[in-house]
Amino acid sequence: MKNTFVAEPSKIEILSSVAKLLDSSRDIDEALGKIMETAAATLEARASSLIMVKDKRLRFFMATGETKKELQNLDLGMGEGIAGWVASHNQPLLVKDVEKDYRWSSKISEVTGFKVYSIACCPLRIQNEVVGVLEILDRKDGSSLDEGDLEKLISFAQLAETIIDDTTKIRTISAQNEFLKKEIETRYQLVGESPNFKKVLKEAEKLARTNATCIIVGESGTGKELIARHIYRMSGRPDKPFIATNCGALPETILERELFGHEKGAFTGADRRQIGIFEAADTGTIFLDEVSEMSLTMQVKFLRVLEERQFFRLGGTSPIKVDVRVIAATNRNLDQLVSEGKFREDLYYRLNVVKLSLPPLRERREDIPLLVDFFLKKQDIVPLSKNLKVSGEAMEYLKKYSWPGNVRELENAIERALVMAETDELQIDDFPMQPAAKKSEGIPVGLSLKNGVDKFKREFILRTLDLTKGSRTEAARLLEIERTYLSKLAKELDIP
Repeated sequence: MKNTFVAEPSKIEILSSVAKLLDSSRDIDEALGKIMETAAATLEARASSLIMVKDKRLRFFMATGETKKELQNLDLGMGEGIAGWVASHNQPLLVKDVEKDYRWSSKISEVTGFKVYSIACCPLRIQNEVVGVLEILDRKDGSSLDEGDLEKLISFAQLAETIIDDTTKIRTISAQNEFLKKEIETRYQLVGESPNFKKVLKEAEKLARTNATCIIVGESGTGKELIARHIYRMSGRPDKPFIATNCGALPETILERELFGHEKGAFTGADRRQIGIFEAADTGTIFLDEVSEMSLTMQVKFLRVLEERQFFRLGGTSPIKVDVRVIAATNRNLDQLVSEGKFREDLYYRLNVVKLSLPPLRERREDIPLLVDFFLKKQDIVPLSKNLKVSGEAMEYLKKYSWPGNVRELENAIERALVMAETDELQIDDFPMQPAAKKSEGIPVGLSLKNGVDKFKREFILRTLDLTKGSRTEAARLLEIERTYLSKLAKELDIP
């Protein structure tokens, strides 16, 4: 008669079989339960337990066998019993005869009436910190557990560690994403109830239902990026990338690399391939602010992407195809720029499929109290316990002010007032706009026309620079002139 030899499952076979079971499980409790049950079945153990560390105690999380219900209400100290010893010493342990081992505690057997002879325990570690214990008890055939059983149990424990670690990371990332999502929603929240503002929102919501290219026009600080993000959130791509860039903030060569990326060796210092925002935003949305500041050369390349939905990286020879929704914005008069030859007419018509015009704050004054309240609650530069408000006199002043910097200027004014205020009630003197609100001293009679015009220009530019706190770039935008021209005027008019 031939002897029949049945090979024991290898470590790889064990992990492979458990992995197949886990493929169908999305819940961590279910996954851990499958590992524990498979461990008991594979090692032909009478019972198995998964014990987790909570509040510096060991609590039975789940178990198999006859006494699993009784174990649900039991817990152990970190050094109590064999499982407690494993948890406190952070190392696996095999005990072939528990009654002869000083670490054995009869507490569980007394409660459950379950007689234990041998036990194998493994700690579950996350970054070398013990978070639980996986154990098996006795063999079904009455023989004692051995070193081979402990080695296989370690494999199951390692798989359980991976699941716990991955789930913890996923939950952490999910919580962080949820937090950041709420932060972004707050940061880019739209505030306003005025008819002009509601009209824009209604148009934006209609636009969001399409993939049409659009351009948002409005003065600086009116909230063009906020509207762009609103369109994005309500579109069919809210879970896809949204990338914003300012075309006026970058020189032509850097803007091209920013938009289209570059190949390794495309220029000095290009030691690796770098993708641009068109490629990074594939299937999503791109917001291009100050699109009017693109050079004519860049406008040609940008138009090609809009028409062909493909581009070349700088230094590349293979076209890159993308599916990107483009939302552009400008505070300049594009019709005038087209007539002056500074903006391509074909690009203008390609962008101007749909145009949203944002009203300046002075045309939606009824929204000012709502915006003030929003910015007061948003600011974190003062203790949250302070009950901040704006005095009635100050509110009337804010409602009557011209707000050349629009909503952005209002937010900055609120922040400055919070810093300067001595009480919880903000007063007129706490706000920074008074210098810009002063009346002109006027131009004296008797000057030549040229001198009179120069005096007016000088005073007007100085007041604008006062408003922008000396920023010539922002002043040029408000004046709707090039910064280089403003610098030329400043030199001619002896403006420091």
